[in-house]
Amino acid sequence: MNRTQLFAPNALTLFAIIILFVATIASATPPNIILVMPDDAGYGDYACLGNPVMRTPSVDAFKKQSLLFTRFHVSPTCAPSRAAIMGGRHEFKNGVTHTILERERMGLDTVTIADMLKSAGYTTGIFGKWHLGDEEAYRPESRGFDEVYVHGAGGIGQTFPGSCGDAPGNTNINPTLWHNGKFVKTKGYCTDLFFDQAIRWMDAKRQAKQPFFAYVSTNAPHAPHVLPEEYYKHYVEHPNVNVALAKFLGMIENIDTNFGKLLAKVDEWGIDDNTVVIYMGSDNGGTRGKATYNAGMRGGKNSSFQGGTRVPVFVRWPGGAVPANAECDALTAHVDLFPTFAQLADAELPSKVVEQIEGRSMFPLLKNPDAQWPDRLLVHHAGRCPKGEIESFKYKKSAIQNSRFTLVNNEFLFDLKNDPAETTNVIEKHPEVVAEFRAAYDKWWVEVRPYMINEDAVGPDINPFQELYYKQFGGSPTPEDLKRMKPRGSKKKS
Repeated sequence: MNRTQLFAPNALTLFAIIILFVATIASATPPNIILVMPDDAGYGDYACLGNPVMRTPSVDAFKKQSLLFTRFHVSPTCAPSRAAIMGGRHEFKNGVTHTILERERMGLDTVTIADMLKSAGYTTGIFGKWHLGDEEAYRPESRGFDEVYVHGAGGIGQTFPGSCGDAPGNTNINPTLWHNGKFVKTKGYCTDLFFDQAIRWMDAKRQAKQPFFAYVSTNAPHAPHVLPEEYYKHYVEHPNVNVALAKFLGMIENIDTNFGKLLAKVDEWGIDDNTVVIYMGSDNGGTRGKATYNAGMRGGKNSSFQGGTRVPVFVRWPGGAVPANAECDALTAHVDLFPTFAQLADAELPSKVVEQIEGRSMFPLLKNPDAQWPDRLLVHHAGRCPKGEIESFKYKKSAIQNSRFTLVNNEFLFDLKNDPAETTNVIEKHPEVVAEFRAAYDKWWVEVRPYMINEDAVGPDINPFQELYYKQFGGSPTPEDLKRMKPRGSKKKS
């Protein structure tokens, strides 16, 4: 790895670099890495972070064992966050500006976090939601993952015109899933299935003494909120919870139960010291649960207020001396995971990958939450504009921020230090900040526009996942299937 380039943004002293280098190579084998990420939960959807209704005993206990990053940011919606994690750079630079209509497809020139870890000797597995393209070249098995156990599209049962679609008639209970190149019909609830498969796979890899990266990215608690009644019926008894909210909360509690089961296995196998476990609270801001508790933030999913991008991230690594029951308030983001994992794996990064990465390695913060971490600018943008209208959406649902201020939609400046709920526009009081942010944002926009390669893309003539499904099992799509499977407008392939 080019350590100088990874450390340079953090301005570490020579002494600190030497200490971290020695600590890294002291381990006999690189650590296993487990990343667990729900879909559509929010910062306020965990009991240990203040939710008065939610039951999350596993995450609550994990908080006491881990380092919590309290100012960690993701993208305002799901596919963009996943692209930023995979590529270590802003989602727009990976071509992902939406969640559907070909704009969820991650550019084929992006080297993924799985590609990088495989080059460092890891075996890689994904369990749950991919949402970065369902055509063959875009699927996870083509993007660095050895083990693939996923649904299609952005959710089980979802199909949109073009390339984004799941197996026909699919549902969270007894779903048809894509497993290593073929569909399998399953029995059980989706989240249980994803965790169970991840645990089986990790068990086999640890017995083979092979370092692994397990990406457990559930579709829950994203709608539709379909789950067995036993997982949510106790929430209906709460006076402030209706059935719809109870189902959402039940999906999160079920994730929590499965996460506890995974942690118990890691401890039982005796690999906890050499396994980095990261629980990322969500892939975007809050949704249904934010009406109950939103951790004092404004906004949620599909907005660039703090409530749309700030999520909790818990990191446990006993063998790496990561402090337990501690917090770090450094301004961090999803793009930082790629360089962090690269350093954990001691990966050698080719120049192309070094140039691709925009994030910083969080490794010094894992060792010392108060380590030097220079301020930075992060850009958030919800995208999701109609085709052909990207320029008119330059500032819509956008934000650029540093650790103190955030400029939202190019017209609202909030002082996050004194007004974390973003209630008072102070744009007239800090003209120098506004000028700096606007200039930086305009420069960023010019830089990312050429990367938005999917804005005019046209999808395939038939949805690829459904086409594969009918080839494997026979039969033919219904008229309703065909409406969902075919692209809007021209049928010319992109």
